[in-house]
Amino acid sequence: MTNPYLSSATAAGTASDVAVEWDRGNDQWWDWYMSLADSPAPVGPLVDVAEADPGPLPSDDEVAAELAVPYPVTDTQVASFRAESFVKLPGVLTPGALARLRARLREMLDDVVDPSVGFQSLEMMWLDDALVRSAVLSPRIGGISAALLGAERVRLYHDNALSKEPGAGRTPWHYDAHHFPLDSPSVLTAWIPLQATPVEMGPLAFARGAETWKLVADVAFDKHGTSYDRGVSDAFRRDGVQVEDRPFAAGEMSFHSANCFHTAGANRTTSPRMVLATTYFADGVRVIPAPTMVSGDWRTFIPGAEPGAMVASARNPILAPPTP
Repeated sequence: MTNPYLSSATAAGTASDVAVEWDRGNDQWWDWYMSLADSPAPVGPLVDVAEADPGPLPSDDEVAAELAVPYPVTDTQVASFRAESFVKLPGVLTPGALARLRARLREMLDDVVDPSVGFQSLEMMWLDDALVRSAVLSPRIGGISAALLGAERVRLYHDNALSKEPGAGRTPWHYDAHHFPLDSPSVLTAWIPLQATPVEMGPLAFARGAETWKLVADVAFDKHGTSYDRGVSDAFRRDGVQVEDRPFAAGEMSFHSANCFHTAGANRTTSPRMVLATTYFADGVRVIPAPTMVSGDWRTFIPGAEPGAMVASARNPILAPPTP
């Protein structure tokens, strides 16, 4: 059966044929991708989540000043990232900064996104909003990213506001090297939950091990249905892959590499699970030879960069290093 979110061009060919480029917007891309999750129908009422009072919210300038201060990444954390393909870091942002960012992203989503959509997303916000720009291009998060990648300088691929609304379902297993048309392993995503995120809210979960992706390299992608997500889950169970799926405390962030398989549970709470996700790559990376429909609207994120070309557009600025 053809997936209803696909155009005739992207639906053509076999279920694993993704050689054509995506020909719709990124909102439609997310509708399509979320439909590939192999999930049983949720049962039971949603759980009420008490939101902590962060006190008086800081100004935009105060949030920017906080994000300019370096975060002390340890050798142990770098080693853990490289061994596991992800790391979770505590206390990267204060509760006040989280609340300020959450409120701003909520406003931006409400302005442009259909409220009936279960998984809301918005990209490239840093181009239009100073507060989001201070977070996306922050020396603090950029410094962490550079340290984990072992890169002298990192560039932005794109930002992404993600709001999994109450009752919205699972995000399927995937890895970003399949999505981002960047020809390098020196790519990571910072996943910034804008609230404490209990298990019931669907925190990001990671398959442990830098080589774990190789266990499912032969699982055939299915652009029409859920067999890929199910195949990855079955392979991980068969091979005893450990999954990190614990809650995120307020201010805790994760960083995962492009080869890290990850998923997220359904949001079974009465509150939206809001996240700012930002992707960075080492300066000097090029576009892969043949981007596919799985890369979504990639030309919007790296305009002018054709296959094989180095990515260095004005939409991919180098992040300033933090000042000690």
